[in-house]
Formats: sequence, C-alpha cells, structure tokens
Amino acid sequence: MDRCIPFKRSRSWFKDFQYDPITDKTVEVRNILLIVATLIAAVTFQAGVNPPGGVWQDDMKKNQTLCDEKSNQGLPSDPSCAIIHAAGTAIYASQTNPFYVFMVFNTVALSTSVLVIMSLTYNFPFHLEVFIATASMLVTYGSAIFAVTPHASHGFRYVLTAAAFPFVLRGLIYMVKWKF
Repeated sequence: MDRCIPFKRSRSWFKDFQYDPITDKTVEVRNILLIVATLIAAVTFQAGVNPPGGVWQDDMKKNQTLCDEKSNQGLPSDPSCAIIHAAGTAIYASQTNPFYVFMVFNTVALSTSVLVIMSLTYNFPFHLEVFIATASMLVTYGSAIFAVTPHASHGFRYVLTAAAFPFVLRGLIYMVKWKF
C-alpha cells in the first residue's frame, strides 16, 4: 500500500517559524510584536479614516432639478429635496450592515494593536508620550469614523463597544489570574 502513494509525508515547515522560548530572545520577540502591532495599527487607522470605496465627493438630492428650480425662485424646499448622500460620507455606508461589520472589526483590530503597543512599551522611556500619542490616535480615529459615517445612529454603540473590548477582556483576564 505504501508503494501506491508517490509522495512521502514531509516534515511541517510551520514548526520552524513557531515561537520557541528556549532559542528565541525576548528582546527580539518584543521587537517583532511591536512591528506587527504598529503595522496593524497603521493599516486599520487608514482604513477607518479612508473607508473602502472612498467618500462621496458631492451632495445628491432625490430630485436635484426641482430643488434647484425652487431654490432659484426663492421658494421653500420640497420633501423631494432630501439628501440621498452627502459629500464626505463613506460610499460603503450605503450598505449599512456590512459597513458596521467592517467598522466593528476594524476597530477591534486597532484597539487590540494599541493594547499590544501599550503593553510592550510599559515602563520604557517615554512611555507617557507613547500613551498620549496612542490615545490621541484613537480619538482621531473615532472622530474620523464619526465624520465619514452618515446618520450617526445606534450602530456606533457597537463600534464603541468594539473599541473597549480588548481592554476590558485583558482586564478580566488579569482579574481572573490574580484571584487564582
């Protein structure tokens, strides 16, 4: 039966790249984790500020011609002049559920990478400055996603919960470990 199989089972190459506490130096591991966390933070920040599909460049109303005529004549606006999309809002946001799924998971990735950066740089020189910079980055991210998302709605509860999730989870893990 062994002769029927032309290929031998090979050794897994994946094991060569796994973390080995005996041979890997903690300084090198910390540096690699910082690089990966910084890359994730940069990519997720950019994706939140400039969402997939970009943003609308103009305002669009349901009946633009009628609205322009009424405006030129000085008449009050018609209900058909409601804005379909506004300039500066995410095009992807027109698909509400997929957009919020994107925003929630993008926010979890950003928050987790910030948590890793803060954990790995704790008690390092300039730790306070790193903390201020990362906190400012999170606030900037939040204001940017609020700006590009039309109709700030209940969906932001999920985004804010996603932002807090990694920090709360890490706190719970520490509490459970400390208790036992």
